Amino acid sequence: MKPAERIPLNRPGSAGAELNHIGAALTRGHLAGNGVFARRCAGWLRDRVGSQAVFMTPSCSAALEMSARLAGVRPGDEVIMPSFTFVSTASAIVRAGGTPVFVDIDPATLTIDPAAAAAAVGPRTRALCVVHYGGVACDMERLGESARRADLTVIEDAAHGVCASWRGRPLGSISPLATLSFHETKNLQCGEGGALLINDSMLVAEAESMWDRGTNRAEFARGEAPCYEWVGEGSNYLMSELSAAFLWGQFERADALTSERLAAWSTYWHGFAELEARGLARRPAVPGDRRHNGHIFYLLLDDERERDTLIAALAAEGIEASFHYVPLHSSPAGLRFGRAAGELPVTDAVCARIVRLPLWPGLGQQRVARVIVAVNTALGLSARLPLAAA
Repeated sequence: MKPAERIPLNRPGSAGAELNHIGAALTRGHLAGNGVFARRCAGWLRDRVGSQAVFMTPSCSAALEMSARLAGVRPGDEVIMPSFTFVSTASAIVRAGGTPVFVDIDPATLTIDPAAAAAAVGPRTRALCVVHYGGVACDMERLGESARRADLTVIEDAAHGVCASWRGRPLGSISPLATLSFHETKNLQCGEGGALLINDSMLVAEAESMWDRGTNRAEFARGEAPCYEWVGEGSNYLMSELSAAFLWGQFERADALTSERLAAWSTYWHGFAELEARGLARRPAVPGDRRHNGHIFYLLLDDERERDTLIAALAAEGIEASFHYVPLHSSPAGLRFGRAAGELPVTDAVCARIVRLPLWPGLGQQRVARVIVAVNTALGLSARLPLAAA
């Protein structure tokens, strides 16, 4: 018998004209940063998100490092953030000399808990970094109120959030500083890449200089400075033109790629309704004022043992599934460089119970149905499942 096709957790690929655009960049002869395709990508994001300025970066990690410095984080400052996130969110704070203060997450959305964030504010708090997990927006109203009361700069880690929104506002447009990721696991990708979004005009000039090695190159190119020189803190945070050329091909098909993911996400949602009804697993929650982008589909099981058993059962069927983050507050570097604001029971429980399922453009309804059948079978249900969302 022919073995079943392996279904990976993620499969990055070309969506259209990416290779043609790379060829055009090679022909044009400019492969360093801030080329034609990088400027085109930045313009697309400005128009789509509504930001005042966009700087394409080699990674979201680089954009987060810029954000921490632009927010004024210095040695001795503290930044409130969720423990349930990727390490780059915290390491950016540490590299600026600050201390990450880890707080718990909302059990429904797995985004930062506004009450926990408000309770963690202290005399050394400088900023609040929120993470839109899985492309589902945080409660930006309550978080924004807390930030205004304490005069904190809000940074949106919208690594998962391209083409998602909160109350009609694109993620990345709501706070003074925001970051996006175009890593190969993201909805729109170029292997490695990111962007810094500026929504406060007072930060644009500093960001522009910091982005290009701390120089005034952009001002000089525009004829606004008599010479090109080092003027402040910075590094080489520019995205390569080859990465930007590939990414432009993804941007050209952004709506179609998002629709594909949403279709797969929706089929999962309907396919696991009985699991949730019987209390065998919990599906993702998306509040009505938030429009997600189908970035991640996960299930929450009863405990770590059951989660690991399911991952192993799916692997035996040729289906790759995975847990997600190890809590930052209990990781070796988190214990060394940061601190937890009290107990984080939801974070600890979610990290032990979450399982992510395959989701990528081109996955298709047949593969999604195969995953649904395998999950339901492993958890003791029959496979009376829809091939598409009802």
